[in-house]
Amino acid sequence: MSQAQQYSVGILTISDTASADSTKDLSGPTLKTVFKQASKEKITFNVIKSAIISDDFEQIQNIVKTWSDNENLDIVVTTGGTGFGVKDITPEAIEPLLQKKSPGIAYAMITTSLQKTPFAALSRLVSGVRGKTIIITVPGSPKGAKENLEAVINVLPHAVDLAKGGTGENVHAQLNAQKTNNSKDESGHQCVHNTKHEHHHKHEHDTTRSFLSDPLSGPVTQRQRKSPYPMITVDEALNIIANNAEILGSITVPVNENLVGMVLAEDVYAKEPVPGYRASIVDGYAVVASDGPGIYPVVGVSIANVQSDAMQLKPGQITRITTGGPIPNGATAVVMVEDTSLVSTSADGLQEESVKIHVQARNNEWIREIGSDTSVGTVIVRKGELVTAVGGEIGVLSSVGVREVRVYKRPVIGILSTGNEVVNHNEPELKYGQIRDSNRPTLLAIGKITGFEVKDFGIVSDNVQELENVLKLALSQVDVLVTTGGVSMGEFDLLKPTLERSLEATIHFGRLKMKPGKPTTFATIISDEYKKLIFSLPGNPVSATVTSYLFVLPALRKIAGYDNWNLPIVQAELSNNISLDPRPEYHRATISYDYTKGKFLAVSTGNQISSRLLSMCSCNALLKLPGKTDQLKELVKGTMVDAILIGQLN
Repeated sequence: MSQAQQYSVGILTISDTASADSTKDLSGPTLKTVFKQASKEKITFNVIKSAIISDDFEQIQNIVKTWSDNENLDIVVTTGGTGFGVKDITPEAIEPLLQKKSPGIAYAMITTSLQKTPFAALSRLVSGVRGKTIIITVPGSPKGAKENLEAVINVLPHAVDLAKGGTGENVHAQLNAQKTNNSKDESGHQCVHNTKHEHHHKHEHDTTRSFLSDPLSGPVTQRQRKSPYPMITVDEALNIIANNAEILGSITVPVNENLVGMVLAEDVYAKEPVPGYRASIVDGYAVVASDGPGIYPVVGVSIANVQSDAMQLKPGQITRITTGGPIPNGATAVVMVEDTSLVSTSADGLQEESVKIHVQARNNEWIREIGSDTSVGTVIVRKGELVTAVGGEIGVLSSVGVREVRVYKRPVIGILSTGNEVVNHNEPELKYGQIRDSNRPTLLAIGKITGFEVKDFGIVSDNVQELENVLKLALSQVDVLVTTGGVSMGEFDLLKPTLERSLEATIHFGRLKMKPGKPTTFATIISDEYKKLIFSLPGNPVSATVTSYLFVLPALRKIAGYDNWNLPIVQAELSNNISLDPRPEYHRATISYDYTKGKFLAVSTGNQISSRLLSMCSCNALLKLPGKTDQLKELVKGTMVDAILIGQLN
């Protein structure tokens, strides 16, 4: 088997805004994704260099020259600075560096964009060769950058091969071998080359993207019989999700109970000392420590209350004081009431006149000094910390005079179900062939209990136009969209082709090596502002619930700024034998802590078929079980396994 052709790539983002805040760079990551998606068995693009710089002529030239002359990259793509803006100077910086211009590449990109918007005519794209490096410029918007690169990415390997002095035959051999392995070639593009580099092209139709999904208008007889999506592991899927789940920015919110579940976007400092005055730790008497034991007149009372002025205590006097009460000026210690006795009272017996002190007080005994708990300027809550329902974070923020804080925005989630057979769960009666929607209520409940704002987009029938319309509506209102159903190989499984072909979403994976949840699909779509995530989960109730915990919830936590965004895992001992499946399984179980054994115990919830929602009842953990092998077909009682916690411990 011949090895894949490797092409080194550099991506240069040119933007004043992104250079000041790298989180604003959406085009760079988008281009990386395009290269990754275009990498196949025979052709691989490796993005080994990336940078973000301002719209600076000299900087642009220096980096591009370094990458081409010193780093010897095969391909350099710049994004940004190609418009008519005052600071748009990318073409002016790049053109002098080109030893050969390639107007055909620029023409292909502009032509593609003009099919989408007439404003593409305002894009000043250039491309060409420097040394052995292909250099192209694309617009700064994520959508424009993606469209333009996809328009020419299939010709770049050939261009690189020619720039290096080759004939292009090796690349064509690789591409043809690659096409043979694909279920079909939708490009309709055939090329014949001889050693004189004569190019004869036959274009059956124009396309700028390659799709794995079936055409929406194709007959059922032409649908693919095997999934074209490569099967990847759960860990690989989680890495892909993590690379695409981006923090949405930060907002300022008041300190109150609504802060629970949010993550601090900056360190918070104490504005006031705690305590703000010298305070008594106990109920007793404020004294001058040097006076020692003896009988003293009680000259006043200091209680935990608002006072206009601090009392003044002289040697030979004491003041009755309560816990939290201000220490009088002149007092140097507090003696607990248990270490005193009453000597005399007022004539009516209501007030203490003199009290005997039985112990020798030490200076500052039972006194909280100003700022002894928290001093001004102390970091009380650090960036990245979660505000928990325990109340400690809200309490300490309130105690030091902090009225508002900056937190990371929490994503808004949309939930919808698909399927002609699916009806609302509260329908009075079912018709033949109908099923009640349990997925949507379950996912809405999970979203609500975890503290995220959730929007319900109902049930969508298996109709191409209706599905497209509802998806567009939902994506205009949410940051993360979760759908259930329509992702398998059925005639009416329309999610993947609708996302890919109608919405121009990028499908990052569409098949997982796991049980349940094999057809779980993850996609992203670039809006005008940021990347939105789409999780298309299987329609089977258990599959939808399990994959929502494994993939959706961690993504939401990462977007919300959680440092530890994966769900917690503990080791648990199996209480019964479990037969293994060929695929790694996420087995529903109830775990509890056995204090006599000092370990967690896991009990299976029974039949694990993906349609049996009863297996989720009382489930608070997913047991990570390995796939079956010839050597290991069953895990016996007493085996220790990893358990992902999804609910409260019993």
